[in-house]
Amino acid sequence: MDGRGRHAQSLMRWTLRPADAGARADVPRRRRTPSSRPPAEAGRLTRLRFSAARWSAPLLEIRVPRFAGLAGAALFLASVGAYGAVKGDHVPALVTAVKDASDLAANRMGFRIATVSLSGQRQLGRDAIFAAAGVTARSSLLFLDVAEARRALEANPWIAEATVRKLYPDRLLITIKEREAFALWQLDGKVSVIATDGTLLSETVPPRFATLPFVVGRGAAAKAKDFLGVLDRHPAIRDQVRASILVADRRWNLRLKNGIDVRLPEDDLDAALTLLATLDRERRLLSRDIAAVDLRLPDRVTVRLSEAAAAAREEVLKAKPPKRKGSDA
Repeated sequence: MDGRGRHAQSLMRWTLRPADAGARADVPRRRRTPSSRPPAEAGRLTRLRFSAARWSAPLLEIRVPRFAGLAGAALFLASVGAYGAVKGDHVPALVTAVKDASDLAANRMGFRIATVSLSGQRQLGRDAIFAAAGVTARSSLLFLDVAEARRALEANPWIAEATVRKLYPDRLLITIKEREAFALWQLDGKVSVIATDGTLLSETVPPRFATLPFVVGRGAAAKAKDFLGVLDRHPAIRDQVRASILVADRRWNLRLKNGIDVRLPEDDLDAALTLLATLDRERRLLSRDIAAVDLRLPDRVTVRLSEAAAAAREEVLKAKPPKRKGSDA
């Protein structure tokens, strides 16, 4: 009830109805302002904004690790250092430094090489074997590469085979099989020591090898074993030989100690050496004043006198009086 004695009533009891047509016509209608974008384009723009917001939210929430910058800087410096080591040819020194550090750590743990047992060596000394195997006073048994040590040992021309074994914690076993010095080989004026397989063992000749058989010529080192084996079957000739010379990589000549040259055939060396030994034994052929004996033809032996013997023979022939015609003999 208000001040005038009227009761207030709820509006919900009344039904709101539109005004009549005339009344609606009198009220001006509000016109909508056309949108600046087509409805379809506006919808796509709204969806793109929503998608961008949805995907960018997790990215904004990613947290960078605390020491990421320090790690990146360290990686950059390491890359620069590695590049500089390669360009400056410092890689071997770097590898050696890393290996020394590893050996030092292993040695402190009790893996220092305390004993090295060697067997099979005759020509090589202990120091030469250790150097070839890469074993030093700083080497540790733990980080010693036995396969690499074996390959390094067998790279030495004196060593034909090598075996390297570890006995933990501190013992190393090295067994080698050496090549034997077989002959002296001369090529282009240089004399070297060679093995039976032709391997060059030493470019200098120690006094203990001075009496080895002497072969000369290109290819003689590889063929020396077979030829000297045939020559050994004829000791009477072998003991007079000073040098065996390979000619044109096909056949051999012998230079005897008294200066005589013996020209051997390419084939059937045994028969030629047997004939030469027979002539020397029966006729003292190799003791005569001759310069060369040619055995290259199987059906004849040709002997060339020395210059002095040829000159003496010429004088004898000149001094001999000619025969008179019709004279009695």
